[in-house]
Amino acid sequence: MYAPTRKGAAEKITSALAARNGGALFTDADELSLGEYIAGWLETSVKGSVKAISYEQYARMVRVHVAPALGHIKLVKLTPGHLQSFYQSKLADGMAPGSVRQLHTIVHRALSQAHKWRLVHENVAAATDPPKPQPKEIRPLDADQAMRLLDATRGTRFGAAFVLALTTGARIGEILALRWDDAEPDRATMRIARTLSEAKGGPRFTTPKSGKGRSVKLTALAVEALHRHRARQNEERLRAGGAWCDNDLVFTTRLGTPYQRVHLEKRHFRPLLAQADLPRITLHDLRHTAATLLLSEGVHPKLVQELLGHSSIAITLDRYSHFLPSMGDQTALAMDAALSR
Repeated sequence: MYAPTRKGAAEKITSALAARNGGALFTDADELSLGEYIAGWLETSVKGSVKAISYEQYARMVRVHVAPALGHIKLVKLTPGHLQSFYQSKLADGMAPGSVRQLHTIVHRALSQAHKWRLVHENVAAATDPPKPQPKEIRPLDADQAMRLLDATRGTRFGAAFVLALTTGARIGEILALRWDDAEPDRATMRIARTLSEAKGGPRFTTPKSGKGRSVKLTALAVEALHRHRARQNEERLRAGGAWCDNDLVFTTRLGTPYQRVHLEKRHFRPLLAQADLPRITLHDLRHTAATLLLSEGVHPKLVQELLGHSSIAITLDRYSHFLPSMGDQTALAMDAALSR
C-alpha cells in the first residue's frame, strides 16, 4: 500500500515550491507522486483550515481509498482517465455514489491547490464526471408519532434534548454544545452559537455548520422541559460535589463534562423509540420531523430555513419540497381572481 507520511510529504512539497523558476512548473514537482503530494497537502493546506473531524475524514479517505489506488502515479502524469477509472472501480466495489463523490471532492480540491501552486498545468479532476449522489431517505415522524415520542420523554434524563431537537430543528451537535448562558427559558429563547464536534483528540466546540449562529424562539413545551432539566441537573451537581466540572453546559455527563452523541443515541434515544413503539429513526430525523411538521402546517419555507440554519432557502426546498402541501387549489383560485377583474 502506498502511504507516504504527511510530514515527509509536506517537506517534499516545500522543496518543490522552493525550486520555483519564474512561472514554469517546478522541476522537483516532476518526481512528486500524487500520494506524496496529497499527503503533504493535507498537512500544509487542510490541517487547521477545517474542523478537526473534517480533517480526519479527509485523511481517512485518502489513506484508505485514494493512496492505494492512485498514490504511485506521478502528480504531473495524472490524467482524467485515471480518476474516471478510479471512480468506476469504487462504484463497482459497492461504494455509494455519494461517497465516491466525496472522494472526487477531495481530489478536486487537492489538485486545485496544486494548480494554484503551479505544480501542475491544470486540474484534471475538473474534466471528469463523478457520480451524482442519491438523495438520502428522510424518515420524519408524523404528528401523532411525534406526540407519542414527546410523551415518552417526560421524566427521562435527556428528555429536554429530544424536545429541543423536535421543536426547534436544531442539530444534535448544536444541542449538546448548548450553554445555560445561551438557553433562556424564562424569555422563551435559545441562542445557537456553536456545535460539539467529536474528533479523535476529544470533543471540541466549533462554529455551527452554517458558520454563524442564530436565535430560536422556544415553544411552551420546550420551556417546560428545560426548567425540569435544570432542576434535575442542579441535583446532580450537588451529588457530584467537588468532582463537578462546571462548563455551563445544558446537557452533560453526571460530572458536568460534554456528553457524546453516540451515547445519547444508543443509551437514551433508541430505548425511547422502542418504549413508544416508534420506527427506529436517527437523532437527525428529529430535525427532519421539525421541518416537515412546520411545512405541512403551511409555515413559509423561508421561516423554516431560518429556524434550521440552512445557508439558503434552496437547500430547504430541495430537501423538503415533497412535504409541502398541495397549492393547486390556491393557485387556481388566485388565477381566477386575477383574470375576473
